[in-house]
Amino acid sequence: MASVRDFPTIKAVRSFVIGGVGSGGDYHNVAGGHWLIDSPISTPSSIWEKYRNSRTSWGINVLGSFLVEIEATDGTVGIATGFGGPPACWLVHQHFERFLIGADPRNTNLLFEQMYRSSMYYGRKGLPTAIISVIDLALWDLLGKLRNEPVYKLIGGACKERLNFYCTGPEPTAAKEMGFWGAKVALPYSPAEGHVGLKKNVEYLRKHREDIGPDFPLMVDCYMSLNVSYIIELAEACKDLNINWWEETLSPDDTDGFEQIKRAHPTIKFTTGEHEYSRYGFRKLIEGRNLDIIQPDVMWLGGLTELLKVSAMAAAYDIPVVPHASGPYSYHFVISQPNCPFQEYLANSPDGKSVLPVFGDLFLDEPIPTQGFLTAADLDKPGFGLTLNPAVRSKLIPGHLLLALPSPEKPLAVPAPQAEVEAPKAEANGVNGNGVVHDLAAKVQELTTGSTEPAATN
Repeated sequence: MASVRDFPTIKAVRSFVIGGVGSGGDYHNVAGGHWLIDSPISTPSSIWEKYRNSRTSWGINVLGSFLVEIEATDGTVGIATGFGGPPACWLVHQHFERFLIGADPRNTNLLFEQMYRSSMYYGRKGLPTAIISVIDLALWDLLGKLRNEPVYKLIGGACKERLNFYCTGPEPTAAKEMGFWGAKVALPYSPAEGHVGLKKNVEYLRKHREDIGPDFPLMVDCYMSLNVSYIIELAEACKDLNINWWEETLSPDDTDGFEQIKRAHPTIKFTTGEHEYSRYGFRKLIEGRNLDIIQPDVMWLGGLTELLKVSAMAAAYDIPVVPHASGPYSYHFVISQPNCPFQEYLANSPDGKSVLPVFGDLFLDEPIPTQGFLTAADLDKPGFGLTLNPAVRSKLIPGHLLLALPSPEKPLAVPAPQAEVEAPKAEANGVNGNGVVHDLAAKVQELTTGSTEPAATN
């Protein structure tokens, strides 16, 4: 184990695009469809009819997942996954790697600030901050492994022995039967579908309430798709249904809108935060006191380093923090924080009626809730307790191969004429009509051998 005086530094940073069904938490590539992707769910794009029945229709699948490995000088490796695909790999090496090589991995605050501030001119939110998040999580995983401690013990230790979960899925009755304390469903119809759609939403929620009984907690996810007048009317129409909270009714940017709906319904709970980024983004949401719970995503807002700052800010206002999904990355945070009462489990099975690892087959030993809970002992492994599945290695495409990256020290070169001729061929072979990398094995072969012919097999 590393000593205080002689602590390993960062030797290498590697990135990979993840291919294969289920790996990395991708739900859009499941044969036969997935409830979260291929069901009518109200989204900001639901104003157009052709984008209402599947989220792949408007492009939720264009980026895919990626994985980061950070290796220390003693050979210890920290890993983390998130969304971003090939563009994420490009930024890891072209921009953020320069701050990491040779750095002390204990300097998580410094490294976050360097990555965040250097990308402010094109980042602050969205993909750049999500990439920083994955790097940050890999750093915390590395620290836990170097110290032979679970991450939650590095950030204050357990403040609860049991971590309770609610389940987000299509069938609240299944969540109840599986032992979760509550259930959250996605709102199916958008404001663009008018009063008829509003009535269908009420009927949909009423049916679920009747199925699970009057007291089982029921929450509704609106995925930033409503407007102020619509949610005021919908919440009024559902007052007798005992909805525990209404989630992401508006864009997180609409702080004035949250004030209006809270003024209209002061006793109804409203939440948001999944699609907000950094402590700066959360400051207005928290200071406005118009939200009853905030729901940051540790894989998006800036990683664990930034989530700890947001949580401290919320604690000063007595606002609970209930992170959005993110599997074990959230579990270690929630079990260590007094103002985090429970955690979300996002149903990973295609029909949403069984409990499976959030990240599919990516890791060998991902902890999953049993009867709706985990204990601190379930998290007692170094780092985040995740071991990369050796069988998945064949699905990991090194970022520098996939994107033909030069090292960060070298400028991007103008491609040779021959490369320009072959570039369309590479795109046709490795990318489908939606812009999603699919035939990764063929892509790697083309990049490494220059051939598009299938490799010979024994």
